[in-house]
Amino acid sequence: MPGPAPADTAPVADTAPVTEAGPVTEAAPAPGAAEDTALLAATPERLRGALGHFASGVTVVTTTTEGPAGVQAHGMTANAFTSVSLEPPLVLVSISNGARTHRRIDASGRYGVSILGAEQQSVARHFAGGPQSAEPVGFDWRDGLPLIPGALVHLACRVHQAHRAGDHTLFVGEVEGLWLGRGAPLVHFRRDLSALPTPPTAPLAAPSAAPPTAPPTSPSAAPPTTPGRGSVPDRAPSTERAERPAHVR
Repeated sequence: MPGPAPADTAPVADTAPVTEAGPVTEAAPAPGAAEDTALLAATPERLRGALGHFASGVTVVTTTTEGPAGVQAHGMTANAFTSVSLEPPLVLVSISNGARTHRRIDASGRYGVSILGAEQQSVARHFAGGPQSAEPVGFDWRDGLPLIPGALVHLACRVHQAHRAGDHTLFVGEVEGLWLGRGAPLVHFRRDLSALPTPPTAPLAAPSAAPPTAPPTSPSAAPPTTPGRGSVPDRAPSTERAERPAHVR
């Protein structure tokens, strides 16, 4: 039996009659919505296909090893890449525990990330184990790491943390340097690569009438300004480029 109502709780009066709602009809699924209501087991192949519907950019993750022939570059195509933190600057790549790149990043403690542009489909397929070019692969070498020439963004990272998660390892990297480019991105969607058009530049607003300014007090020209420390050019020229054999995965 329910106990007495708390002293500070006012009784609820039945003021409005309750009316029965009409029959409930299911709304038609929106275009493109998942229509199969059956619960499916998340098998590896089925999960891979499902997650392929998540459109993402495409990167090439690179690192180095040293051997009798000197420094060797290694890389693999990856779209399991995301930002983690701005302060400190952290990003994350997810690498299969069975990939050779996993062992190499674990050993070197560093990796580079090249975010590919729309015209770099062949590069993405090359580092995914696709058709291999007979020509040596060229790299932009920045801060001791091989990076893909012409990419939209270069990141030089040092492993900050590594977390094993199932059959992959999440390598959280602290970004030690970055270089910016321009252009449209390469996009991965449902196991296919395509170009995403660059958004049009917003038109400039009409200039408003500015109040008159006082004439300069000195005819001498202002001294040239210099970029502040830490400023990054939009596409810094590479100070070191070399063609070295690239080992995929």
